[in-house]
Parts: sequence; structure tokens; C-alpha cells
Amino acid sequence: MKEADKSYSQLKKEQLGRESELLSQLLASAGELKDLTAFEADLGVRRNEILFKVTVEIEDTKSSLKQAEQLVERLKKHLKQLEGLYRILTKK
Repeated sequence: MKEADKSYSQLKKEQLGRESELLSQLLASAGELKDLTAFEADLGVRRNEILFKVTVEIEDTKSSLKQAEQLVERLKKHLKQLEGLYRILTKK
């Protein structure tokens, strides 16, 4: 009977050891999941920041392009005026 008690207590001790190890693994996994969730949230914030910066850059580039196109039109108009003046002045 002593042997049965001993083996029962040994089995119980081993079972508690396995349960403790499993609990430790679960807690570690939960910590990793929490870290992953925080990383994912940070990644979302960074993505939104980059998206905002790219959107602003697109708008700035469109505005600069429009200004450049307006300048080209004014220069063409000025060139035509100068060419007209040149023709008038070179007539004999």
C-alpha cells in the first residue's frame, strides 16, 4: 500500500509539473500575442502616417504642376507678343 501511495504521489507530482509547464507556455503565448497585437496597432498607425504624407505630397505635386502649366501658358503668350513686335519692327 505504501508503494501505491508513493506511485500515486509521484504521478500527482508529475501531473502538476506538466500542468505548470503548460500554464507557463500558455502565459508566454499570451504575452507574445499581446506583443503582436501592439506591433500590429503600431504598424497601422505608421501606415496611416505614411499614407497621409503621400497624400500631401501628391496634392503638393499636383499644385506645383498646375503652377508650372500656368507659367508655360503665360510664357507662350509673352513669346507671341514679342514675335509680333519683332515682325512689326522688322518690316521695311
